[in-house]
Amino acid sequence: MTVGTLETALRAKRDEGRKLLVPYVTAGFPVDEWPRLIEGLGAAGADAIEIGLPFSDPVMDGPTIQEASTRALGAGITPVAALEQVAKVDVGVPLVAMTYYNICFKMGHRRFANALLDSGICAAILPDLPLEEVGPWAKAADHVGVETVLLAAPTAPDERLPAIVERARGFVYGVGLVGTTGERSELASTAVEMARRLKAVTDKPVIIGVGVSSPEQAVELVDVADGVVVGSAIIRRLLDGGGIDDAIAFVADLRAALDRAAH
Repeated sequence: MTVGTLETALRAKRDEGRKLLVPYVTAGFPVDEWPRLIEGLGAAGADAIEIGLPFSDPVMDGPTIQEASTRALGAGITPVAALEQVAKVDVGVPLVAMTYYNICFKMGHRRFANALLDSGICAAILPDLPLEEVGPWAKAADHVGVETVLLAAPTAPDERLPAIVERARGFVYGVGLVGTTGERSELASTAVEMARRLKAVTDKPVIIGVGVSSPEQAVELVDVADGVVVGSAIIRRLLDGGGIDDAIAFVADLRAALDRAAH
């Protein structure tokens, strides 16, 4: 198995002792500024950036990200338009697309994988495509060098985890809690437990997302996990009118907290 761009980058940073930070943005939100947002997050210390392609029925996303997606769709941001804009940004860290299988299915597996690659995206997360059905897409993605990041939910039995991590590329995305994405005042106990369970069965980077809302929660998680995905807490700052500079500053705070935790 060839190790791809994303996993190579994340492994190298992890092995240097760095705690990994993957912020999430919604493509097309804020409408005119989101390419600058991506570049700003890269400069603020992101190790990779997850880019959500807007979708009308995002079953994994909570109300905050749903609202951002709705606004992007309302502004006419299609997956193709989003990828064309991504191709123009200069970030310097790996980019990961997050969207739903219907978009991939409609475009066709090979065409979708090539469209991601052409835009500079090296990996994809399709949260509604389970392990048992991922084969045709993953094969097409492997063929062109797009890494398929797989999710492991807290409800997954222990005997299922080895198959998930074996098929995962880039990193293993541990879901921190049962339910949709969104901010939580306290870190769910299932998040740390999910990290422990995954670290016990794989050497691939284990990154936990869903419900990670603050620097303190991120630090608590990386005591076990290799890193965190943070989404809703970033998007809320944009929805509340703080602007992209506020979102970038928040990610810089997360980076600083993780760096302190690593030393």
